[in-house]
Amino acid sequence: MDKERKVEAPQPHTQLTHAIGTDRAIIMGDPARVDAIAKLMDDPQPWAFNREYKSVVGTYRGQRILAMSTGIGAPSAGIGVEELHNVGVKYVIRVGSAGAMQKDIALGQLVIAEGVVRDDGLSRKYVPEIYPAVPSYRLLHLAHRYAPEAVYGIVRSHDGFYVDDNAEVETFWSKKGIKADDMESGILMVIGRLRGMETLSILNNVVLYQGDLAEGVNSLVNNADLVAKGERDSLLTALNILSDAEMEK
Repeated sequence: MDKERKVEAPQPHTQLTHAIGTDRAIIMGDPARVDAIAKLMDDPQPWAFNREYKSVVGTYRGQRILAMSTGIGAPSAGIGVEELHNVGVKYVIRVGSAGAMQKDIALGQLVIAEGVVRDDGLSRKYVPEIYPAVPSYRLLHLAHRYAPEAVYGIVRSHDGFYVDDNAEVETFWSKKGIKADDMESGILMVIGRLRGMETLSILNNVVLYQGDLAEGVNSLVNNADLVAKGERDSLLTALNILSDAEMEK
């Protein structure tokens, strides 16, 4: 007689198990964005909602995909990525918001990271700063197919909006050609590489360079037209990439 199979315990924060039945995930900071991407999927099924981690599993162009929120910042995103790895996820695309670091980047324009300045604290606990944070070549190649008009370049991930010298720091990095600021892309790419996962970060610009942070973030919250279009474009780009036939090669 076969021994009774041990029931898999869910991951402690995300409440995920291997029962999600997919190796592909899209992560985002805001739990409300999970509701937005669910509307673009076929047969979306809510999975869990614990702390900042809200998840849904659905299909897009026949491909089963998990979408999950991770909250704000590297620590919570890092926990989410580690727990995705624990349940067999191999491909992770972050769809998030960012602030422009160059004057020619418009509201709602997509910025896709070719690499990340690791200006967060957590990724340094994994590996020294000289270790690069870079996306999967395959996912980046597919991004050019589905978002050819996006801005491509290096972004910077940091830990805080309200640090006293933010303006000076942003001016410094802007002069170095950095395209945008976010808070999670660096840790995503570092953990992804260390755990053998393929990752990509697609960012929706919600703040013009040297613009008002509160105004930009409130535009995201209140669904201002350009920002709302950018969010939808970023979600569709991620879904198209993860359901592309080249992902099977």
